[in-house]
Amino acid sequence: MAAVPRPRHFYTEPERLDVGEVRVAYRRKGEGQPVLYLHGNGFTRMWLPFHDKLAESVDLIAPEHPGYGETPMPDWLGGFDDLVLHYDEMLDRLELDTVHVVGYSLGGWIAAELAAFYPRRLRSLTLMCPAGLRVPGQPAPNLIAMTTEAVWETLFEDPSAAESVMPDYESMEEVVHLYGEATAFARLAWNPQYDLALERRLRRVDCPVLVVRAEHDRVIPDAVADRYAELLGARIERVAGTGHALAVEQPDAAAALVLGHVAEAA
Repeated sequence: MAAVPRPRHFYTEPERLDVGEVRVAYRRKGEGQPVLYLHGNGFTRMWLPFHDKLAESVDLIAPEHPGYGETPMPDWLGGFDDLVLHYDEMLDRLELDTVHVVGYSLGGWIAAELAAFYPRRLRSLTLMCPAGLRVPGQPAPNLIAMTTEAVWETLFEDPSAAESVMPDYESMEEVVHLYGEATAFARLAWNPQYDLALERRLRRVDCPVLVVRAEHDRVIPDAVADRYAELLGARIERVAGTGHALAVEQPDAAAALVLGHVAEAA
């Protein structure tokens, strides 16, 4: 595998684990309840302050999805069912029968699918600004049509908070890498950007569920988080002063909600 460019901040060397034919890059730190964190469509190759805060109290396992970060994209990646099988197999490789699962944005969609297909795997589920459901009359913005500056302004309530995680767009290696991640996203969720079957399947989820939403999410309509909470009978919490990138903008507040939920479920 070719060398992957390192972000300017928060880079941490990953561990490696062979899951089938995929050599997964993942980062793991902390002790306590095992928590599987599934990232969104970005912020890869980094161990953020949010991760550090979680790892103070739990055994945090943060893999990079196939096609993201330092995990290569396999030919077979074509949908969320592929990722659900992948993470079920990864938990076996880690010798973890059950875990708490936390999913952010795209990772929230993956986490919801995992919980629906393998409900007995989950001790608890936390969905942070989750994607994956369709709410009529609540379309998501077309980020592809935006300038780079507009995308980052849309992600963050406070654009200055983006500086520490913004890619180096002057690096050709970084731009090529981001294109690769965009290709993985396109395979998963280019069209449609929701799963009509997921709403029905969520009835299988029987663990405690928390939905965490931003104060002003301009990427995924707030109605999507509200719908998840309704379908799952979940508690919903809002993190003040945040946009879609809430774990970057308010890492302590976001982590406190996750840790509280994990503790209650445990």
